[in-house]
Amino acid sequence: MSGDLRQIIESLLFAYATLFPIVNPIGGAPVFLAMTADCTSELQATLAKRIAINAFFLMMASVFIGTYVLDFFGLSVPVVQVAGGIVVCSAAWALLKADADARNPTGPPPVGAEIATRAFYPLTLPLTVGPGTITVAITIGANHPMTVRALVDHSLGQIAGVFLVAATIFVCYLYAERMLRRLGTTGTSVLVRLSAFILFCIGVQIAWNGVAGLLASVGVIYGR
Repeated sequence: MSGDLRQIIESLLFAYATLFPIVNPIGGAPVFLAMTADCTSELQATLAKRIAINAFFLMMASVFIGTYVLDFFGLSVPVVQVAGGIVVCSAAWALLKADADARNPTGPPPVGAEIATRAFYPLTLPLTVGPGTITVAITIGANHPMTVRALVDHSLGQIAGVFLVAATIFVCYLYAERMLRRLGTTGTSVLVRLSAFILFCIGVQIAWNGVAGLLASVGVIYGR
């Protein structure tokens, strides 16, 4: 195996292994299913595709220009974590309090602009690609090799790794209904509630990491 190919594969595996546990599309599948209960199977497939595409470009932007965007707006990673954690907690709390009837409405399914809007917020951001994922992606992108050739190989591997994560999201969301159908109505409801609670805990953890980072920076500033 040539050195270039090895560098690409190593970068691919590193990006995928780092991002996949944070994105957790398998755990997000029941949440996706609950939040698209008013959609037909065809619309759910469309949403799954759009979410995967949105997630790919969002992760790519975080990897390659995330640090520059934060610097431009004068933002720090802990601030992003606090704000993102609050958003995640809000979405998870709404899902926890949702009634069974709300997840199985009798009204007309959403169409057009509503589908596109929902595909990005909240299904892509923050439920699929949340502040934790963005933070990890920014960290991945902040460590680049010095030589141009190694940088190109490294970048190609990262692009491939992000693409595989997005493809995994698409597959998990596309077949979410089939995976959960065997659980039945009660089992699915329990799993959705459990996933929502875990999502809430993740939001609290993300926010706390941000608060800890801010407190640590205050201690550094005042020499404590």
